[in-house]
Amino acid sequence: MSNSVVQRIKNALWGAFIGDALAMPAHWFYSPESIRGQFPEGIDRYYPAPHPHPDAFMLGMTYQPDVKKAGAAGRPYDILHQHARFYRTSYSDFGFALGERDGEHGNATAALDERTHYHHGLEAGESTLGADLMRVLMRSVINRGGYSEDGFLDDFIRHMTQPRSNRDPYTEIYLRRWFEHYSQGIAAQNCAEQQRRVWSIGSVGGLIRPLVLALLNPDNPYLATGMALGHQQLTHRSEMVGSGLSLLVPALLRLVNGASPQAIFRELLQQLPAPAVSGQALFQAYRDHDGPGNIPTDETWRLHMRFSHESAEQKNPEYFATACYVEQALPLMAALGCEQAGDLIGTLRANAEAGGDNVHRGMVLGLLLAAGSADVPEEWITGLKNHNELAEEIHRFATVAARGDGHLTL
Repeated sequence: MSNSVVQRIKNALWGAFIGDALAMPAHWFYSPESIRGQFPEGIDRYYPAPHPHPDAFMLGMTYQPDVKKAGAAGRPYDILHQHARFYRTSYSDFGFALGERDGEHGNATAALDERTHYHHGLEAGESTLGADLMRVLMRSVINRGGYSEDGFLDDFIRHMTQPRSNRDPYTEIYLRRWFEHYSQGIAAQNCAEQQRRVWSIGSVGGLIRPLVLALLNPDNPYLATGMALGHQQLTHRSEMVGSGLSLLVPALLRLVNGASPQAIFRELLQQLPAPAVSGQALFQAYRDHDGPGNIPTDETWRLHMRFSHESAEQKNPEYFATACYVEQALPLMAALGCEQAGDLIGTLRANAEAGGDNVHRGMVLGLLLAAGSADVPEEWITGLKNHNELAEEIHRFATVAARGDGHLTL
């Protein structure tokens, strides 16, 4: 493998961490006015998580492991640790009142001064739990000299069920449902929730670790796509995530091998179908039902699984929702990349300032755009908290990738 490809693998990983930390303070801000009010100069540097968060509804999210079955099976179940107080759990007390309903997404929420940021307590340049789990995969590959599905699951369970140095309180629904199933004695390989039961499983966050895994096979998109899809199924059983990976894995590997980001993002915009339901209509449906959890299953399917006969290229970026769903997020990401002519930091800033699920979009955009860049600006690397630890892990992961057989470990 050439030195340039190895360097672009490193760049891609740096890009993911930069996209994560840059977007973090405005994660899940839905109102453009709220973003402008909180960041009047734009998101031009790393910021800490502000308080209060105007649109937050993390408080009161549920995590209900079967404590009795978990104890009988000798399985740990606490994945929230010091943050359990923010959630309604089967093993801790919840001390917040949820007497209001947000006007953007329709979910029940606390009074404004109690709306705790999803990443409450994170400092400027600090990684979210999503980026931390990317590191779990990287370290699993490094420590075994390649990817092991069983090894990753062991590392994943250990990382989530022990107190960890990452201080992020936001524990996504795929994680909470995964460990609820695990507490019931279900085999680890079968604990992933299905998109058809919980629609947020079809989220852009499910793309991240599979794309990182694909970097172990930079000269074989056929094999890389299969490995990525297999890894996806461990945590996200989602048709939409699988569809997204089928386009993004080959695009990522073309970028690692020297393709132009501008050309790749233009192709993606042309290839992606536009969802039949606009972001505005999607959010209106949420408000009409007092939150997405109250929408009947068949209507939810129609909201997310119908596509127009137009390509994403024929829609303005404002057409797409800033929420987490792959069918909305991928066209929005492609449009942002095209608007910014493939510029790494320009696109990541525009993504951060768009709000919604900007953290996960930022990680995917960072992987793609930095993979197509000859270098990553040093100030954005050194501005990351723990950048020295990240540098060591990125170097060692790229060393495994450079061997070209990192997929062969059982």
